[in-house]
Order: sequence, then structure tokens, then C-alpha cells
Amino acid sequence: HVQLVESGGASVQAGGSLRLSCAHSIVSHNYEYSRRCMGWFRQAPGKEREDVARIFFSGGSRTTSNSMKVRFTISQDNADKTMTLQMRDLTPEDTATYYCVADEGVVCLTRRVDEYRSRGQGTQVTV
Repeated sequence: HVQLVESGGASVQAGGSLRLSCAHSIVSHNYEYSRRCMGWFRQAPGKEREDVARIFFSGGSRTTSNSMKVRFTISQDNADKTMTLQMRDLTPEDTATYYCVADEGVVCLTRRVDEYRSRGQGTQVTV
């Protein structure tokens, strides 16, 4: 499994922005590197898990909902070994614990993000 450490969660006012980061241990020169994927899902108290976005190390990304698509941007930096989720125009509905996840291969496309097999401890976002 991949080691994942999230950071950046905080309390912000509605309309504000946050940048979540996830440091990972994925080795860039490994031949399996292009098969890797990472993502974010969130869970609010009393609510079901919700996929937020995923990114493929082979290129490309996918954001789950139209609302998130226009407000959230997922990216991955090979050099820093960090995946980020830039969020803007936050609303109280975005309040949740955000989890960084990772996996590889066909799972990247066939499974929900919250089913990816490596997961961080989560970081709290409160709006």
C-alpha cells in the first residue's frame, strides 16, 4: 500500500478557498507509475461517502459532480510527490472530512474513489 498524508484542512467562511495536499510515497521511476491513480472522497457526519475527484498518473483527471467541477481542481506534482485539491467558493455543504486515496490498474476506472485501497487519515474542512 501507498503511504498517504493529508494536510490543509481548516475552518473557512462560505465563499472562501482551501488547498488540500496529500503527500504520497509513490516512486516515479517505477515502471508501474503510469498505472497509478489518486483521488479524494469526503464524508460528512451522518452522510454517505461522496467521491470528489480522481487523477490518473498516465494523464487526465475526473471530477465527480458538475458543482465540484467548476469549483474544485485536482492536480499531481511528480517532483514534490504531492497531490492537491484546490477548492474555491466553498459552501456549508462542503463541510466534511476529506480523504486522500490511491490505487493502480483497472481499479482506477472501475471502482469508486472511496474504494481505492490506500487511504490517508483524513483532513477536516469546515465551512
